[in-house]
Amino acid sequence: MPPAPSDRPLASYAPIGDGRTVALIGLDGSIDWLPLPELTDLPVFARLLDEDTGGCLELQPTAEFESERRYIPGTNVLETTFRTDAGTVRVTDALVSGVAGRLPWAELARRVDGVIGEVPMRWRVHPGSSLQTAAPWMESTPHGTVIRSGATAFVVVGFDHGPKRPDPDGATGPLLDGAFTTSPGSRHLLALASTHDEPLHFPDPHNVDVGVDRTVANWEHWSSVFSYDGPWEKHVQRSALALKLLIHSPTGGIAAAATTSLPERAEGGKNWDYRHAWVRDLAYSTHALVRFGLREETHAALSWLLRTIRAHGPELHVMYTLDGDLVPEPKEYDVPGWRGIGPVVTGNPASGQLQLGVYGDLLAICRTYVDAGNILDAGTARLLADMADRTCDLWRNPDSGMWELAELRHYTSSKMGCWKALDDAVALADAGVIPGSPERWSAERDRIRGWIDENCWSAERSAYVFFAGTDELDASVLLHAPSGFDRGERMSSTIDALTDDVGAGSLMYRYTGAAAEEKTFVACAFWRVEALACVGRHEEALTLMDDLVGRANDVGIYAEMIDADDGSAWGNTPQALSHLAFLSAAMTIRDIVPEELLGAR
Repeated sequence: MPPAPSDRPLASYAPIGDGRTVALIGLDGSIDWLPLPELTDLPVFARLLDEDTGGCLELQPTAEFESERRYIPGTNVLETTFRTDAGTVRVTDALVSGVAGRLPWAELARRVDGVIGEVPMRWRVHPGSSLQTAAPWMESTPHGTVIRSGATAFVVVGFDHGPKRPDPDGATGPLLDGAFTTSPGSRHLLALASTHDEPLHFPDPHNVDVGVDRTVANWEHWSSVFSYDGPWEKHVQRSALALKLLIHSPTGGIAAAATTSLPERAEGGKNWDYRHAWVRDLAYSTHALVRFGLREETHAALSWLLRTIRAHGPELHVMYTLDGDLVPEPKEYDVPGWRGIGPVVTGNPASGQLQLGVYGDLLAICRTYVDAGNILDAGTARLLADMADRTCDLWRNPDSGMWELAELRHYTSSKMGCWKALDDAVALADAGVIPGSPERWSAERDRIRGWIDENCWSAERSAYVFFAGTDELDASVLLHAPSGFDRGERMSSTIDALTDDVGAGSLMYRYTGAAAEEKTFVACAFWRVEALACVGRHEEALTLMDDLVGRANDVGIYAEMIDADDGSAWGNTPQALSHLAFLSAAMTIRDIVPEELLGAR
């Protein structure tokens, strides 16, 4: 018997998506996470967090099996091959796209092709309680059975899939299931279509089957536009595709991760909802998208962010919902969580924090956009000038830092972010792109640098410190090697101090003392790689990078954290910041490391 979902490693899950939601599929063919039809909806299928009433969509051989999987190259369509003593079967999973882009409803397709021998298969669709907020029920219609859970409705269709009589009164809720046997060349299909608070489309399963091929072609076309020629090419393309899964196509917002409440430590407590758009992550994403030549995503993300800032200004918030609203305060749900590690929450408490680094993130996005040959509108130009003035006024204040900590302090990376904001503002003003007072911004930028040199550098540790007045260290200062704040000896010795203090082989914790609180943070490990490349320590950067590339799961996906002892994945997944840090490191290495050192990577 396979392990219970709550015991399955997070690395055993592979994501698929359609620009609105993401499904996580286990090696055994079970879908244990799928909010419908939007990523931020309460999940009707959430066995990942709630073993008993979370809900799942199972599909697997009835006999013992071994499985392996891959994404169809250049796509986010997953192929899983099951092998039994009796034969082999291939399952293709896709969240289907339409003829002209995303469908107006969510459509999950599970195509089953017989390869060798005869393989008995079973499937089960068990809707969950939406984190104990709804009791799903069945409704008979002239077209078939509809399952409803609150305002969400879905239907299950297929061909040659052997459905049994629907069971509306199962011990844990309504149940749809069935069984069939594959043979060489046979094809079977199971599909689910869902809407929320709107009419429900009953798809023709044969049209869904055609839609799988169309979805493959659509992804392949997207990948053909993607431009990257450099080391770790296949891994870079996979990370770009993983990032694409987190882009909310109706608005252009980018989710920090596809899940909520997956823990950062075994003791629990550090469980957050990352299905929102952080200004920081969007800035890094936009920079990567520009470098890849992905024009539509770049423009959509920036335009969405600027509209959202104006709607909720004048203060710049840390994060927004994917629909462009303010993120609500956390709400807890009475479900056990992954491996019983709670709490399970929606919302995020950091939304209202002061994080000075976001000013640097915003200006950096816009400078990247302009440097790529684009033009800002007059309203955006005035907004950026206002934000630069706001940075001048605010940088002397303590804040919560990029790690969203409860203690208000003078965090070094926040001050560096303010330096970056004003440096970019000066560049934009000198280019005639934005109005304002570049003389003021330049003078204040230089004051920030002097303040950092005086208050945030430790001669004893030969390092930039976590915050003024401490000897503790913080890996986020490494971001300011590629930002241009420091690519010299001080940054180089800071890397060494961080390696001694918070390093764990190729991995790295976020800050001093974090090892007692949580697992290593994937992005920090890649930030060290990029910083090493920036300060000229190329061979060290390459050695670490090669190791880290091998720490993704079997299909190239990174979660938020990795356990330094056993290499297991922790935290929400797939995590945008992890993939972005890898992408940025790979592109920086491509741009500045001599080709003869790169070899055949």
